Amino acid sequence: MTDFQESPREECGVLGIYAPNEDVARLAFFGLSALQHRGQEAAGLAVSDGKTLRLHKDVGLVSQVFDPLTLSKIQGDFAIGHTRYSTTGSPSARNAQPFLIDTQYGPIALAHNGNLVNAGELRQQLLRQGIGLSSTSDSEVMTMMLACSKGDTWFDRLKDVIQHWVGAYSLVILTRDQVFAARDPWGFHPLNVGMLPGGGHVAASEIGALRTLGCEAYREVQPGEIIALSNTAMIAFQALPVKEPTGYCTFEDIYFSRPDNIFDSQCVHAIRQRLGVNLAKESPVDADVVIPVPDSSIPAAIGFARQSGIPYNDGFLKNRYIGRTFIEPNDTLRKLGIALKYNVILENVVDKRVVVVDDSIVRGNTTGPLIQLLRSAGVKEVHLRITCPPIKHPCFMGVDMGTHEELIAHRMTVDEICRHVGADSLAYLSLEGMMNAIGRNEGYCNACFTGQYPLPLSTGMTKTGFEQSIG
Repeated sequence: MTDFQESPREECGVLGIYAPNEDVARLAFFGLSALQHRGQEAAGLAVSDGKTLRLHKDVGLVSQVFDPLTLSKIQGDFAIGHTRYSTTGSPSARNAQPFLIDTQYGPIALAHNGNLVNAGELRQQLLRQGIGLSSTSDSEVMTMMLACSKGDTWFDRLKDVIQHWVGAYSLVILTRDQVFAARDPWGFHPLNVGMLPGGGHVAASEIGALRTLGCEAYREVQPGEIIALSNTAMIAFQALPVKEPTGYCTFEDIYFSRPDNIFDSQCVHAIRQRLGVNLAKESPVDADVVIPVPDSSIPAAIGFARQSGIPYNDGFLKNRYIGRTFIEPNDTLRKLGIALKYNVILENVVDKRVVVVDDSIVRGNTTGPLIQLLRSAGVKEVHLRITCPPIKHPCFMGVDMGTHEELIAHRMTVDEICRHVGADSLAYLSLEGMMNAIGRNEGYCNACFTGQYPLPLSTGMTKTGFEQSIG
């Protein structure tokens, strides 16, 4: 798999549907397609007809994993789905979700976005009880804990086991005749629920998936809340008190969410434009044109141009179909690197002083080649502007940002990074400017910038920390 993306890797997308008298598998396919940007390594779908749960999942994009024949074999009224980027566990078929198991209470499937910081401890508890685990994913740990929990109903069991989970989780669960959705009490990652015109309901990571499926009314699932969808009604239950302060992931606003998403009751597109406005106020520069690194930086570049008075234009053309291909380029193409994914629109930048607006610099591997593309196109000057502060610390709540050693801002000063990537100038948005654009003073997780995590972490945590236990 080849990937030339500099920004933090996507998290995961989850979807849960109760749609009576509908082709729920086909609905789920289009809902997952609307969440494809959140995870592009694997996709999966579990469907129940009220008696039997059927599962199909594999490595690949949604359109690669599912076809009409596959969807025709998994019919029912209830479904959960998942698009995956690995945060705990390697990108392999055994870690694809949902996880489906048979239990003493009947079959259950689970799909999860986030990362439990106490997953290692919970996993060891299960192993000591003699419970076998087949993957390296914390999501399987959650599934097995549900299978072993006590209570008269799945609702009771979920209310019981959720007390033991520490960390980030926006998840959906499927039983024979119900779909559950639950969100951690910090509210790290988004989760929403909406009503279908035919009377069913949908839970999804982002509002865009609900709109794609025609939901008429929707809202965010609150931190610590459990939503139950069945043929009787939608039931909402506050299973855990909301943590104060909350820990909403700032990168949902900066990069992860589609710009049409609503997160913490705010439109992501509007926030990104304000990020650009504040960046132009803090770090002005004389230039001829403002260009974004597509796609997440487009609204911020528009805001920067509006505030600065410098014209906005497209400078890069992005090939959206090369980024997650499973066909490796040969040596000749590999040397072209970033040029496989981006081309420069020469007429818009040649002989000009260019402001390049991007959402982040993480490892620093692709920013330099992007700037070199502009240099080769005949740009006079390149002024790089980043819509967040320097990323100096890894994330343990479901975002793959690498280790301290991999993060370029942990190793280098801003001036050193500027020289390393070959820009004429480099400026990051301040923490205050970023939070001003979001419109909040607290309640957001900024640990990747500050190193101040909203909850205690287990020592030695890594993305693939479980894998040494797997043969």
